Amino acid sequence: MADELARQPVAVIVAADLPAARAAKAATTTIPVVFWTGGDPVDDGLVASLSHPGGNLTGVSMFNNVLGAKRLELLHELVPKAAVFALLVNPSNPNTDPQSKDAQEAARTKAVQVTIVKASTEDEIDDAFATLVNFHADALIVASDPFFFSHRERLVALAAQFSVPAIYTVRRYAEAGGLISSRAARRWICSSAATPAEF
Repeated sequence: MADELARQPVAVIVAADLPAARAAKAATTTIPVVFWTGGDPVDDGLVASLSHPGGNLTGVSMFNNVLGAKRLELLHELVPKAAVFALLVNPSNPNTDPQSKDAQEAARTKAVQVTIVKASTEDEIDDAFATLVNFHADALIVASDPFFFSHRERLVALAAQFSVPAIYTVRRYAEAGGLISSRAARRWICSSAATPAEF
């Protein structure tokens, strides 16, 4: 689709996730591309650096991948006796590995355990919560993921049903009845070819 857009007389391409941003970057070097990602756009290969991104890409990064430690810390403060934390990730999301690594490193410093639980379909969400029970998870961290966000009401309901304290990425989960959310700080990544002021 990115190649098709690049052949059209479009003024800008908006990429709502990392795969779309990568596809748009590969498709054009002249049309401004505005991305929205949860990871580090340098590590993800979107821009050369944060201070001098270059190219035709600009956008917003939530830097959610590096907040696993903070979320674990906040949840541990709320549930101080928790020894086993589950991290719910979507294996289809390219940001899963950095989020998992960040949470596991944080767990080592807190002397607690993090168990990775995966879901990329609605049925797998149900299976993930059954797995939480088998692992005797004391608390749950829900990773940043568009699929999870679109199923936030179900995730919140299942956490309540299984009595698992959970922390989420954005306020909309808490608005849906979730225990707590910890939002990332947004950061604009601006190139000389495409700046936020143009949009």
